[in-house]
Amino acid sequence: MRKTTAEYNLEERAQLFKALGHPARLLILNLIQQKPRHGEELAAILNLKPATISHHLAKLAEAGLLISTKDQYYQMFSLVGDILKKPLGEVIRLPQPSLTNEVETDAYKQKVLKTFIKRGRLTRLPTQLKKMQVILELIVQEFEPEREYTEKEVNFILLDFHEDVATLRRSLVEHNLMTRSHGIYRRQL
Repeated sequence: MRKTTAEYNLEERAQLFKALGHPARLLILNLIQQKPRHGEELAAILNLKPATISHHLAKLAEAGLLISTKDQYYQMFSLVGDILKKPLGEVIRLPQPSLTNEVETDAYKQKVLKTFIKRGRLTRLPTQLKKMQVILELIVQEFEPEREYTEKEVNFILLDFHEDVATLRRSLVEHNLMTRSHGIYRRQL
């Protein structure tokens, strides 16, 4: 299964926080932030084995925090860009609307529709405003945008959903899904 750009973006961000999730790596970043350093120097300062430092440097480089350049015999590590200067909110913010909100909203709508609609008809009218909005958003799809409808035509379409056409008609107007002027109804865009 191919991953989308958003999924890669989420994984990259998660890797960043995983890399930051170790005390030794935070110390390493603080030292490298002061000036570029090599592994042996970091091992001596932090009193850790060179292999341990190499492991942590590799994790930080994989997360896109460090780059290395050859300087005579040593690999010198320095920070990449200004990632550490960005506010946390900017680092975690997704470039698109949150998928979680879309999924939760869709799941809620599906639950409401499953509860109130059987075989294409309303079993009863919801009393809660939020649930009624979901039902009305479904019903308004039956009306063509830009087209004018008489009250009789509106009633005929609404009868497919429920017998109480007066409540449905009034609710469509009250929820700004349709307009009514001189007995003519129009779907709002």
